Amino acid sequence: MTQDVRKGIMTRVYLVYLGILFFGLAVLGRAFYIQNFEKKELLEMAKKQEMQVFPIEAIRGNILSDDGTLLAVSVPIFELRMDLDADSLTDEVFKNGVDSLAICLAGIYKDKSPMQVRDKLWEAHRNQERYFLIKRDVTYPELKKIRKFPIFRRGKYKGGLIVIPQWERELPYKSLARRIIGYEKGEADQKIYVGMEGKFTKELEGVGGSRMMRRMGGSSWMPVDIESQVEPQNGLDIVTTIDIELQDMAEAALRRELIADSADHGCLVVMEVKTGYIKAMVNLGRTKKGTYEEMFNYAIGESNEPGSTFKLASFLVALEDGKVDLNTMIPIGNGVVYFSGHKIEDSHHEGSGSLTAQQVFEKSSNVGTAKMIYGIYSSQPQKFIDGLYRLGINRPLNLQIDGEAPPYIKNTKSKYWSALSLPWMAYGYEVAMAPIHLITLYNAIANNGMMVKPLFVKEILRNGEAIQKFDPVVINPQVVSPSTVQKARIMMEGVVQHGTGTAINSPLYRIAGKTGTAQLAQNNRGYNQGTKNIRYKGSFVGFFPVNDPRYTMIVVIVDPRKGKYYGASVAAPVFREISDRLYSRQEDILFPFKRDSVNSLMPFAHAGRQSDLNEAYNILGYSISKVDVRAPWTQAIPTGSKIVLYPEAVSRNLMPDVSGMGLRDAIFLLEQMGLNVVVNGRGSVVTQSVKPGTLINKGMLVVLDLQGPKAKAKSQT
Repeated sequence: MTQDVRKGIMTRVYLVYLGILFFGLAVLGRAFYIQNFEKKELLEMAKKQEMQVFPIEAIRGNILSDDGTLLAVSVPIFELRMDLDADSLTDEVFKNGVDSLAICLAGIYKDKSPMQVRDKLWEAHRNQERYFLIKRDVTYPELKKIRKFPIFRRGKYKGGLIVIPQWERELPYKSLARRIIGYEKGEADQKIYVGMEGKFTKELEGVGGSRMMRRMGGSSWMPVDIESQVEPQNGLDIVTTIDIELQDMAEAALRRELIADSADHGCLVVMEVKTGYIKAMVNLGRTKKGTYEEMFNYAIGESNEPGSTFKLASFLVALEDGKVDLNTMIPIGNGVVYFSGHKIEDSHHEGSGSLTAQQVFEKSSNVGTAKMIYGIYSSQPQKFIDGLYRLGINRPLNLQIDGEAPPYIKNTKSKYWSALSLPWMAYGYEVAMAPIHLITLYNAIANNGMMVKPLFVKEILRNGEAIQKFDPVVINPQVVSPSTVQKARIMMEGVVQHGTGTAINSPLYRIAGKTGTAQLAQNNRGYNQGTKNIRYKGSFVGFFPVNDPRYTMIVVIVDPRKGKYYGASVAAPVFREISDRLYSRQEDILFPFKRDSVNSLMPFAHAGRQSDLNEAYNILGYSISKVDVRAPWTQAIPTGSKIVLYPEAVSRNLMPDVSGMGLRDAIFLLEQMGLNVVVNGRGSVVTQSVKPGTLINKGMLVVLDLQGPKAKAKSQT
């Protein structure tokens, strides 16, 4: 090896050592800098990574029906973990109980064998894990069983079981009234609520708390320092106006009609006349599977041309302006009229010549209504529009629930105003209203001219005490004069007595209302696109009983496909079914007498199977009237010399009202529903331990108190 080669090698070795020296000095310098200048900052960073404050979710408040029945409730679910390094969990205790614990837990895991569970527990024990995951999404009944498992039965601290409560929203009645009650939508980090859950989410969600957590490795965190934990303030409870039994009946009736008509969707709203309380609201749309579910709130969110139900507004304006009276003759000719070359015709034209204004309304004549309004207001069309605006139907209602589609009543300043606008608007076209807007107008006529706001919530509770009440809200104390109200009620009752709504005329109580049939526009393609493409909307809106109105109701069926589409054919029968059931429940106004005081010689029977009551009264020679021949259970109410059998609502999930039934009928009905019955006394049922309308489960105990008939005073002849 030459000297030059040796010299080169030594130079490279020297440079390597020199580099190592400088690198070491740099490391030492960096360590010195960190120790003296960055130590505090890094320690704080490390502490933050190991200790963090986590939020504690408050328990969301309940949503209740008008009688306190739960409609939406937060139910507890639990995450279970185990502290395998707990002081009291000695090696001996763990060893003696782990096999038995593994066998028990395997029944909870389902996807793991006892041996697999035991191996996991032993591994966690060797690693002294303090936050070992047992199972997520554990229900309370499961938790009660798990607390009795080996080791865990030693208690919270000696058994090492850590229980972390969480909350899950549940609707006890499942899909019933789901769209109005509301539910959660979206992902966890972007969730929103619809319905009342959304409108009152601030009140329902409460105020969250916080707890300090320590990282246990990976993404696992364990609570520490319980004393520093800030407890959450749970949400408030919302009491709605919804009658859950009525809601159930209304949904069943609407669903049957939608299925029978193969309709696209429909809605139904029942409103209490004096208060504006919404007692039931059903929205059903057809799914891809052909079933009907609550997917969209059509009653408040679908604003389109109402058709003939809008004629009430047109007549109210003309009557209030003194331009027409009930007996004013309206020429309708042969039921066809042309405006600017466009034809308007009546779907059911009888004869020719003229009709009174009342007959035009009762027979729902498009020609008569268009000619009446055009004849009065053609020279001053804005006066007609101003009259509609005075009714308040052009303004949103600002409801206690989101999603209201605003009404649209075009005026003469609109760029879309044409020579056709006035006659078309007269009978419900070129305007847009949601069912909730229509029912509010009709309810004002039922309420002697006072328009009240539809309400969905009655009060807000904290720990069972009302902290806020929502009293009826008067929108307009008198939308039209009392004389106009009276004339409108006469016309509306005439629709049912001898007009387009005669099919639902009842001999037992009087109904006032209006049928409606509207052809739906095909987006920007107009109305007439061939017979197969024509879409209709049938509706009926009215109130009852006429002598003392209690309820206003609207029923809308959209795009029926089985041949019938008139409001009188598809919507009115649903109205009648619900009005009959409501009528049978309102004995205080419909029968202002005590049952025992009527026809004291008539055999008494309150309720039972319709077939049995029918047979018994037939044998005794009494005349019988049946409200619904299909109803298996009925109430028997004497009216004069006749017995009227009213349908007794029986839902598969709700406790029926068996008061007044004989013992055999009551026991048969309740046991058929899977309930256990205990009886006190003899005679017919006078009280029941479970309130009617309560959600029931199989095996629930029901106590019936019975009492024999009271002695009646001798009748005076």
